[in-house]
Amino acid sequence: MLSRILLSLVLFAAFCGSPLRAQDRDVPYWATIKTEELNMRVGPSRDYQIDWVYRRKGLPIKVVRVSEGWRLIQDMDGTQGWVTSTLLSPQRGALVVGEGTTAMRVEPAEESQLKWNLEAGVVGILGDCEAGWCELDVKGHTGWVRQERLWGASVP
Repeated sequence: MLSRILLSLVLFAAFCGSPLRAQDRDVPYWATIKTEELNMRVGPSRDYQIDWVYRRKGLPIKVVRVSEGWRLIQDMDGTQGWVTSTLLSPQRGALVVGEGTTAMRVEPAEESQLKWNLEAGVVGILGDCEAGWCELDVKGHTGWVRQERLWGASVP
């Protein structure tokens, strides 16, 4: 009976603790916004004023510093501020950047069949990257996009 209780506690701790451990990594690292609205503050506490409000679930951000449940993040424009760690996801995402549209292809090659043209500002879930191409999932539509057109796809 005692072994069952201990096993249950160990499994519970392992299951519940994994999202927290995923946010306690060496900085810098990539993460995404996991809520529809995220307040960025000028300091690591709710006592600090809100400097910016993000309204884009899945938006990739770079975590550059960690402080007791708070993360100093940097967005694509270089803006930095503090957010609570519970509103970030360790899932990698990417944001299409640059001028004009960019091709999403069936395979990671320029001569591969075109699936869609993506406009700057499109956000997706980042998959594997290889030879300058990254797999991107945009609302269930997957394909390969040139890595240089994706913010969030490089080494942080």
